[in-house]
Amino acid sequence: MDPKHLDTYIAKENLPYAFCPGCSHGKILGALSDSLKRQNLDPSEVVIVTDIGCVGLSDKYFITHAFHGLHGRAITYASGIKMQNPDLNVVVLIGDGGCGIGGHHLLNAARLNSDINVLVFNNFNFGMTGGQHSVTTPLDSITATTALGSIDAPMDIAGTAQVNGGGFIARATAFDKDLPELIEKSMRHDGFSLIDIWELCTAYYVPRNDFGRKDMMVYMDGMEMASGILQETNRPSFQTSYKNIQEKASVQNPISGLELETIFEHSLTKPIRIVLAGAAGQKVVSAGNLLASAATLSGLWVSRRADFPITIQTGFSVAEIVISPEPVLYSGIVKPDVVAIIASEGKSKVSRLTLAMDDSGVIYHSDGLGNIESEAQISPLDFPEDVQQDIRKNLSALTAAFLTKKLNMFPFEALKEASRQIQKPKITEINLGIFEYFED
Repeated sequence: MDPKHLDTYIAKENLPYAFCPGCSHGKILGALSDSLKRQNLDPSEVVIVTDIGCVGLSDKYFITHAFHGLHGRAITYASGIKMQNPDLNVVVLIGDGGCGIGGHHLLNAARLNSDINVLVFNNFNFGMTGGQHSVTTPLDSITATTALGSIDAPMDIAGTAQVNGGGFIARATAFDKDLPELIEKSMRHDGFSLIDIWELCTAYYVPRNDFGRKDMMVYMDGMEMASGILQETNRPSFQTSYKNIQEKASVQNPISGLELETIFEHSLTKPIRIVLAGAAGQKVVSAGNLLASAATLSGLWVSRRADFPITIQTGFSVAEIVISPEPVLYSGIVKPDVVAIIASEGKSKVSRLTLAMDDSGVIYHSDGLGNIESEAQISPLDFPEDVQQDIRKNLSALTAAFLTKKLNMFPFEALKEASRQIQKPKITEINLGIFEYFED
């Protein structure tokens, strides 16, 4: 559609508006349409995201794209749309009620400086549901829920966005003749923009409080809430900064270990569920990563999860690895096929799993762990005799090598290659030395 031939961005066949007589919403929508015309924007390049409430009726009047979602979430939807397609002009139409319910989204979008344009239809109450008080209701105001006067301190929406780093912040009224120009300035700004537009709810707030246009301006002055442009920064938008980061990443070498290509063959015919259980500091999780990576290098499907307490260097450490010749549709392990226990902390943590095993499963264990209750076959971790000097510091890596040899899931060389690709050179050197004990 050629925007040069548009005299309005409002679909005339949907008029008149479905707002109450005298409602200011129509004035703001007209100002938005005039602003889009001033910018000569193609309607297909504009997305209007509406919140719940009377303002939520607005998107259907425009010939642009539209998105309507849950109460208080419009800013989040808009940010996502802008991230997906940065070339779109994304405008949020939200009320003071939505800003209160979605306050967390408001302040974080401002903090991130997300390149969206927020127009707040601020009429000091929840108009659609009967005129209940909102976060911007003035003190002592009469509403459906504050019959004797509101005792809540009103929220300064523009000030909130301003102190949280919003790029373009302004306050206006629905009656300002220059509102279309102000909206245009906000839309041309690279970054988060918000215009807190004060207006009148003629159905509920105005009659209950004898509140008109002049009273609104007196209230604005009394609260020392200035109108006009309050903040305009040069900080790049989140989308611009993100694009720059992506461009930097594209010209740098990819981080080692993020992609593992198949370079080995495997002989596994069915899934095998492995649990490694030890103590913090034993590098149990690292051993699980080695097994999972070696399987991936061998063309197998893998899932891996780790479990450990929030404390550092104390408590249990458990790694669960599912290795399969087919896609892993469930990553949890209810009944392991193989469990390797190398510390009492791990033994206690996985006791539920070892009790669930039957005689088709195998539990390998280190010395000195006492009785292990299970119907599974129980066998010691039988390392080569000349490896004893490395057991204390490198028990998990030894266990990974032991299991690789014992289970014959993939070539032993895959385990060595996994260490080269995902671990630091110093750790790789140590592990490759350990793995030599298991060479044929």
